[in-house]
Amino acid sequence: MYSLSEAWFKMHGQLPYEQWDGRIYCQETDAAITFRANKTQGFMAAYTFTLVIEGWLTIVYNGQELTLHPNDLYIYSPGLEVNILAASADYRGICLLADEHISIELPTVRDMVHIAYLPIVRVHEPKLTLPREDADQLAAKMGEMINYLHSDHIFKDKVLQMLYAIFLLDLQNALDRAIAQRSVPQRVEEIFIGFIRLLPQHFAAHHDIAFYASALNISPVYLSRVVRQVTGRTVIDYINQHLLIEASYLLRTTSFSIAQIADQLHFADTPSFSKFFSRKKGITPKEYRRK
Repeated sequence: MYSLSEAWFKMHGQLPYEQWDGRIYCQETDAAITFRANKTQGFMAAYTFTLVIEGWLTIVYNGQELTLHPNDLYIYSPGLEVNILAASADYRGICLLADEHISIELPTVRDMVHIAYLPIVRVHEPKLTLPREDADQLAAKMGEMINYLHSDHIFKDKVLQMLYAIFLLDLQNALDRAIAQRSVPQRVEEIFIGFIRLLPQHFAAHHDIAFYASALNISPVYLSRVVRQVTGRTVIDYINQHLLIEASYLLRTTSFSIAQIADQLHFADTPSFSKFFSRKKGITPKEYRRK
């Protein structure tokens, strides 16, 4: 998948500023800027939080079409497919982007687990309509990030990480009032976080639940139960999603042969890879590359 800095360069042709570390960025957006995200969404190893300020925006999020209006927030988690369909001429929003790894390692990582997963799987639509005062508070925090990004503060990067952590806490506070969600035991969260940390590093080589369970010193049955409890999905769903994203990314951006990609992703042979890809995408790897 694209790192945040790679995705930004593909969308805009240059980095936002020379010394940017590729970890966190926040900007005001309009329709033109937002449509650029179609180049990288679904292939970006970053979380994004988009708050609608004016107008409306219609997207397809993980296969579901929805329209966002002022005070609506949608959260992009790495690997979920998003396509921008339409936007009003007066659309305006604020978008916060944060690298996947910095997000997972934040002290507020448990809040990230709640924010990035639980609300998405427990509400009918993958968007959050916030009370006006909560939306205003989040917009103010995002605006503060924008100000620091364009300042010459010598501790800019550390301040941005702190502001991002505060943003997550403010968002969690808003969510606790906006939706009723079941609390998750600390041990369950720790196991899920451990799985999410391991997955990007090992999904290509290890397609089996047993590897991740062994690395976490638990049984495969218990790991399966934890992941389903937190997200409603299976461990294999997560592994397959990462394999499909990486396969699509390699087909789109490299000249590797299909056999080389199958080998790189540790499939038994090329037919096995092609069968997997066709089942998940609805077209063969060769057809996907040609399109």
